Amino acid sequence: MIQEINKSIEVLKKGGLILYPTDTVWGIGCDAGNPEAVKKVYALKKREDSKALVCLVAHQAMLERFVEKVPDVAYDIMDFATKPTTIVFDNPIGIAKNLIASDNSLAIRVASDQFCQRMVQKFGKPVVSTSANISGMPTPKDFDSISEEILKGVDYVVNLPLENKNTSPSSIIKLGNDGQVKVIRE
Repeated sequence: MIQEINKSIEVLKKGGLILYPTDTVWGIGCDAGNPEAVKKVYALKKREDSKALVCLVAHQAMLERFVEKVPDVAYDIMDFATKPTTIVFDNPIGIAKNLIASDNSLAIRVASDQFCQRMVQKFGKPVVSTSANISGMPTPKDFDSISEEILKGVDYVVNLPLENKNTSPSSIIKLGNDGQVKVIRE
């Protein structure tokens, strides 16, 4: 696993794209602070950049460095969630502008699997995590379902089996700094 983490970080630092197993489904990743890398993800997915992407952080302390204010309820949601849960936060900071939604929000998930946690921790900043499919196509349930176009469009494919057999996308909850909570995807 160490070799895969190091190779992934090497690619991320150069602005490249990785294909990697996440705590949910196989994902396309890049440095969330690099607008050129983010553009490559949108292009590969054939997705408008007005549709924001999810980012992974290694832990809650990292989350706090990239969001202006983490609402208290977010900690309860993260602590009590029974499956990977992405939270949409207001006022992200230190993130590529083309990753941030038009309402100045960003979807962030604290990674729950060992590979993602260790890779993001060692990289030291958030990593984009978007499903490994062309926009509008079904989310691949396993590595063998990933299209050739996606496989050829990334700079590195992480050579690890999907340890977590959870093949569902994460739940998504939007938390407003005004205290509003909205479930976007269960």
